[in-house]
Amino acid sequence: MAQFQLVMHTGPTPGKTFPVEGDALTIGREANNAIAINDAEVSRKHAQLVLQGGKYVITDLGSTNGTFVNGQRLTGQHVLQPGEIISLGEQISLLYEVVAKADPNATVISSAARMPVPPAPEPVSYAAPEPAARPPQPQGYAGQIPSSPPPEQAYIPPPPAKKKGLPLPAIIIGVVLLCLICSCIGFFLWIDSINAWCDWFPFLFGGACG
Repeated sequence: MAQFQLVMHTGPTPGKTFPVEGDALTIGREANNAIAINDAEVSRKHAQLVLQGGKYVITDLGSTNGTFVNGQRLTGQHVLQPGEIISLGEQISLLYEVVAKADPNATVISSAARMPVPPAPEPVSYAAPEPAARPPQPQGYAGQIPSSPPPEQAYIPPPPAKKKGLPLPAIIIGVVLLCLICSCIGFFLWIDSINAWCDWFPFLFGGACG
């Protein structure tokens, strides 16, 4: 038959184990309980465990703060399964688990019969790789330090080309000719308006002016 125990997860003594043995046992605050937990959350007679068919059945004994299994409050009997959490009120939690037994027929191997540990392999030394040959450097002038290239000069754009126009004398002559032409045209228009062609230019019209 498997043996069981309760391990306190939260409460006044976390990690403490309580063996679950016998046909019936109670959990409570009083010292005469099989599992005594001295805490204000626990009632004097809080819950009862009864062995039925090789399994323990838990029942709440009308406790003030209630008995819970996996967060569900008990209202009747519950068959415990290993790994379930029993809570007494809100502060006390116990893990229900199976007690592992050691096999008495297991063979113990003495330290003298253990396999010898093989020696650690010796470190292998690797030759350092030879440095790569440097590329040949350009030969300089013997006894003379090569001069550095002249600095680049800033590019200066050429000045914009001036538009070629007519020379000033040609402009003056053109203006004078234009004025003379306009004056002649105006003069002839005035002569024509007063009908003085014969008075001013009789040699042009000859007998037409007689």
